[in-house]
Amino acid sequence: MFVTLAGILALAGTLAGAYYFAMRPEMLRIAVGPANSDDVKVVQALTQAFTQVHSHIRLRPIQTEGAAASSQALADGKADLAIIRGDLDVPKDAEAVATLRKNVAVLWVPPPAKGKGRGKKADPKITKIAELAGHRVGVVGRTPANVNLLKVILQQSGVDPGKVEIVQFPASEAADAIRNQRADAYLAAGPVNSKITADAVAASTRDSGTLTFLAIDSAEAIAQNHPAYEASEIPAGAFGGSPGRPDDEVKTISFSHHIVARKTLSESTVAAFTRQLFSVRQALMAEFPLAAKIETPDTEKDAAIPVHPGAAAFVDGEEKTFIDRYSDYIWWGLMLVSAMGSAGAWFAGYLKKDERYNNSTLRERLLDMLAAARRSDSIEELDRMQTEADDILRDTLQCFEHGAISEGALTAFNIALDQFHNAVADRKALLNSIPQNLQRAAAQFRASGTM
Repeated sequence: MFVTLAGILALAGTLAGAYYFAMRPEMLRIAVGPANSDDVKVVQALTQAFTQVHSHIRLRPIQTEGAAASSQALADGKADLAIIRGDLDVPKDAEAVATLRKNVAVLWVPPPAKGKGRGKKADPKITKIAELAGHRVGVVGRTPANVNLLKVILQQSGVDPGKVEIVQFPASEAADAIRNQRADAYLAAGPVNSKITADAVAASTRDSGTLTFLAIDSAEAIAQNHPAYEASEIPAGAFGGSPGRPDDEVKTISFSHHIVARKTLSESTVAAFTRQLFSVRQALMAEFPLAAKIETPDTEKDAAIPVHPGAAAFVDGEEKTFIDRYSDYIWWGLMLVSAMGSAGAWFAGYLKKDERYNNSTLRERLLDMLAAARRSDSIEELDRMQTEADDILRDTLQCFEHGAISEGALTAFNIALDQFHNAVADRKALLNSIPQNLQRAAAQFRASGTM
């Protein structure tokens, strides 16, 4: 009984410990950059939201120089999660958890400044990407990924990138660079409602004319040759103004920023993070509109970035509960406790085999005393046997308390003891009814016969 109780307590303690370790807050490192970017702001908002609602998953941002550096941090094992660009090299160990946002490539040509070209023949206005050869194109942002994006567009449009002068400037300096006419055309990449792109487009507006947005007519071909890109459109009026800019839909390409996780990160952890991400998204939208762009990952087998099984379980509604995840361990734990209880009971019985044998000998002695009491002719002898029976009773009760004998054996002993007491009482009553001289004669007769 004590062994079984100890096993049950051990199992309960094990289950309680397993539940504590399974449910305790888990800290995940997430690589994101560059500083002051929208991605950093989103991650900071998520970090605060997870802390405020006491979520199981907590985030610890690791700031990097950009998406490429974040990707490398994940590959090096310095981060558990990372914000990466889908058109950059994805680490082999990375699997998609969510789509943070979709970005579009915006190419436009500002109107010529007043007085430009006075006294000489003005350059023809650029209306197509094919006409960018021999011109300077400004790229908003310092990341090399935007330059690679421009080169992909130029090559697919039949323009040799070597014949285009590409200059880059930080997003914070974009408006000044455009006002100072540092390029003939400009490229920006970001969400359709990106403030950076909207400010750059607004800085290009002049009184001398209207902006020209360059359509990427080869968008489908780019998407076919580069799976990271998709054919897309910039909606009319996306960048505001009066009249709206652009005044009609413009063909372009898009790519995504993804939240990815290490492949070795547990399925339950990623499922919990994904569930929390989409549960707080709605609350963040009021103060951080970019949170509305967070989408579930592509769960198709041919997706550009394979989805993590934990995220797929959440999307497909197949997320496992605590019991689902640990039912096998619980079942095997019960089997182990049962086996340990049986082994403990056998071992305890083995240790008490001498005590059981001794009690069995005493029980046989009690039965012999029962037969002797029925033949005894001496009250003194009967008293001695009764005293010995009391000692046997004390030893038997101790054996029962120690677990050496079962309740059934104790019952059998009680029956034998009652019979012995009845035999002693009957024999004493008989001896007391016989005169003393006859008792002595009978005793002498038996003694002589014995001799």
